[in-house]
Amino acid sequence: MTRTAPEDLQEQIGTLILGTYDDAGKLTEADHLALVSRAAAAEQASQELQRRAVTAARSAGISWAALGRELGMTRQAVQQRFGGRTDPAKSGAMETSAVQTGARERWLGPVTAFNEMAELELAGRLGWRTVGADVLRHRMLRTDTQWEHRRVLWTKPSHFYETDGWEVGCRAFPWLYLVRDLHKAPEQDASGG
Repeated sequence: MTRTAPEDLQEQIGTLILGTYDDAGKLTEADHLALVSRAAAAEQASQELQRRAVTAARSAGISWAALGRELGMTRQAVQQRFGGRTDPAKSGAMETSAVQTGARERWLGPVTAFNEMAELELAGRLGWRTVGADVLRHRMLRTDTQWEHRRVLWTKPSHFYETDGWEVGCRAFPWLYLVRDLHKAPEQDASGG
């Protein structure tokens, strides 16, 4: 993975925040307030992306010390900021369970970067497709067909991945979860679920 210089990243984010403003010297009060609001939204989105990146790194077995070095923080500071009940290194058993949230939706989890694709494959054969992801779990939607799941590193706009029948199931930085309808009836779940 190539690193983007902080100046380049700031330029890209600034361009997104500015949008269509061509001449900053002619901004009205409302324009300035809108830019402040967009910058605040960008900061909040950036913090959420960082939280998800740290969660993904922890799921992959990266130590708090290594994360601290990368973020310029102590191990304790990074653990205090990003750790907690959902720390995959402390989650114990990796047994997958589903929590019913509705007739056609459920949560699949806890899952980690190590076992989630196998769990998504099994769920897909039973007619479930991912429609959302949270820390250590996927929100699944029940359908009348089997689904194939794929996880890719989100390095390009999502439309680049939407080929050969793949569509974006959900985005969970740094991953895109793609799904593809297999146009086959779901297998029967041995447990009756």
